[in-house]
Amino acid sequence: MRRILRRANTRLSLGNAAALLAASSLLGQLLGFLRVKLVNANFPATGGGSTDAFFAAFKIPDFFYFTIAAGALGVAFMPVLADHLAKHDKKGVWELSTSLLNLLAIIMAVFGVVIFVFAKPLIHHLVAPSLSPEQMHNAVTIMRLIAFNPLLFTIGGVLNSVQQTFGRFFFYAVAPLVYNLSIIVSIFIFRDNLGLIGLGIGALVGALLQLGIAIAGLAGLNFTYRRFIDFNKPDFRKILRQLPPRSIDQGIMSINSIVHTNYARRLGTGYITFYENAYTLHTAPTLLIGTAISSAVFPHFNNSVSHGRMEEFRREFLQILRVIIWIATPVVVICFFGRGYLARMIFSRNAPEIAAIFGFLTGAIFFRTLYTIVSRYFYAQKDTWTPLIDSLFAIGLNVILVMHLAKPESYGITGIALAESIVAACQLFILTIIMLIRDPKLFDIRFFGGVGRIISITGFTVVTAFTMVSLFPLNINDTGFITLGVKLSLISIVTFSVHLGLSSLFDLEEARPIIGKLKQLGRLILRPIKIET
Repeated sequence: MRRILRRANTRLSLGNAAALLAASSLLGQLLGFLRVKLVNANFPATGGGSTDAFFAAFKIPDFFYFTIAAGALGVAFMPVLADHLAKHDKKGVWELSTSLLNLLAIIMAVFGVVIFVFAKPLIHHLVAPSLSPEQMHNAVTIMRLIAFNPLLFTIGGVLNSVQQTFGRFFFYAVAPLVYNLSIIVSIFIFRDNLGLIGLGIGALVGALLQLGIAIAGLAGLNFTYRRFIDFNKPDFRKILRQLPPRSIDQGIMSINSIVHTNYARRLGTGYITFYENAYTLHTAPTLLIGTAISSAVFPHFNNSVSHGRMEEFRREFLQILRVIIWIATPVVVICFFGRGYLARMIFSRNAPEIAAIFGFLTGAIFFRTLYTIVSRYFYAQKDTWTPLIDSLFAIGLNVILVMHLAKPESYGITGIALAESIVAACQLFILTIIMLIRDPKLFDIRFFGGVGRIISITGFTVVTAFTMVSLFPLNINDTGFITLGVKLSLISIVTFSVHLGLSSLFDLEEARPIIGKLKQLGRLILRPIKIET
């Protein structure tokens, strides 16, 4: 067992870390799709037992976690740890880690009590007004079951951040998988007795298991826990100063989600479920591409900045940004043209509302994916205020747009998705302008030339996806994972192949590693077999 733990904690290269996080993110998203699909299949979208209650119950706990803790667990915390690690000061790493862990644990425990006690008014007044008595009972009970999940996630998050700083990603990658698995198992255990409430038990057990895996990941690091909060340590005060802007930034995203849920509920029963299903589809590419790659490269950004290697930092940033643009463009194209297939796969039934919402969210996929790496340009330099100001503008714009676009006489439920895409574009545009003002020479001719070629290739990618959808249309009787999966796979494979082939033809450096691997595979397959006689 110790040998397995040591191997799992081996320091990974940037490429291997990105591959591991991308693979685990893909598996996590597949489990997330399966979870949502099974929830949809086993519980109704309308009526007293509506899944609206399930989705609404998570909004407030998520808000407190993202607002209080999530900002510190990465961008406000890891750069300071990286500075100590660069000086080989492990003692300082442990002292900072335990001080932050203890402080956040106390805060999250207090908010856990608040959520547990005031679950009903929080749901009624903030998240989902006018729920039926049965829906309200289910939502309140689930919220109380998961009231202390933010505490568990926070402790695990601090421990995972320590491991990432040391370049160790295995347990960080694996931990979230058990959360979805636990909820999936709870569906089959409790659907015939506790019903929707059983999913809350599954979420609680999943959070406990996730924490257990994070603790196991400390093996081999000689982590030293101390029962104190050292407010006198200058670097700890630095983290606390950087925490508020990033925390508010993260909290704004949760506020947006609460606003969307509130307005979706105002449009009628079932619309929370429809929007959450589409939003789940929308977050998958962002997490799989943007978050996975950005999380893998962020420790390298921190290390470069900590050692004063700013040219190296800029070069790495532009290289990763181009890679993300190159990967994201065909994904967005496939998501748009395959929105009907994806909606029916996740909802199991005809779901035109989900397909329509997801279609408007595809713009947000692209901009949010790029935002994950662009924001880390600022975070690596310990600037958490600029993204905060950007987000404060975004929440105001979001509320205004939702109020006007989500009216029944306007775009209805799709208006919320349209607002999300517009806000995402504005956020990215503002941060990009600020980057150019601070470093006018950041984006060079080579970068713009590469992006220009990617855009040119994307035009052919769009034509390919449209042609494939015309050849393999979504028929009214198409149901089942196999039928829908085969059609969507054909559309995706051909579209990606055209994108990759043209990228190679245009000599894009982003395509070279994949082309090289394919050539190696081809030589291996076609290698003649020597038969001894």
